[in-house]
Amino acid sequence: MSEPYLVRPIGFARSPFREKVEAPRQAVASDGALGRIELLPEHEHALEDLAGFERLWVIFWFHQVPPGPSPSKVLPPRSDQKRGVFATRSPHRPNPIGLSAVRLERVEGCVVHIRDLDLIDGTPVLDLKPYIPYADAFPEANAGWLDRPQGDPRPSWDVAFSELAATQLAWLAEQAPGLDVRARIVEALALGPQPHPYRRIKKNDAGELVLAVKEWRARFALQARTMTVEHVFSGFRPRELARGTDPRLAVHRAFVARFG
Repeated sequence: MSEPYLVRPIGFARSPFREKVEAPRQAVASDGALGRIELLPEHEHALEDLAGFERLWVIFWFHQVPPGPSPSKVLPPRSDQKRGVFATRSPHRPNPIGLSAVRLERVEGCVVHIRDLDLIDGTPVLDLKPYIPYADAFPEANAGWLDRPQGDPRPSWDVAFSELAATQLAWLAEQAPGLDVRARIVEALALGPQPHPYRRIKKNDAGELVLAVKEWRARFALQARTMTVEHVFSGFRPRELARGTDPRLAVHRAFVARFG
């Protein structure tokens, strides 16, 4: 077995995404999310001349991946079968190293302001490299099992909402504006209705399909190529709603009082 190599973070990402389920699967899907990378003071001079680049490669460590052996095959969000881990972007790898291409906004001292990030808050950053189009962009390259003539292999699933679900989600958007539950439902269901750990889709005891979005749940039904979200409900158990002290429970209790 080869000898191990020691790496140390050069800084840490500050991001609006606090949990894994909040972060987009790719930086390009982050819808312009703003964040920053706070470098350790000894690296300030290493940032000179970086400001002239439009995009930046961020090499980071998947610090929330549980320790232990990585699987040889994983089930990616866009696949209905397991794939070799080296043919995917899964964080569960022999070395949990990630790579994201982000937009560089500006550099202020030891802080690199970025946009279009998919990093969780607190992610250790290992290195920064400028994105160079002539060397890094190959738009005609074959994308293997992901390759589709139209580009992104996202299936064409339609997502609709019942009148009740639309009312519930509008109420949530007013009461909890920091989490756009409706947008996250559409993003997850657009990939397909099959139960899948990445999309947190399961069947309940009654055989109904339920999607989890953080601590919220959405029951949906499938007809042809359309998934209709029928209603939204709290993911907290009744005992937690009655006696829990989690600060998130306030909006859940108000939701239950409003919609039952």
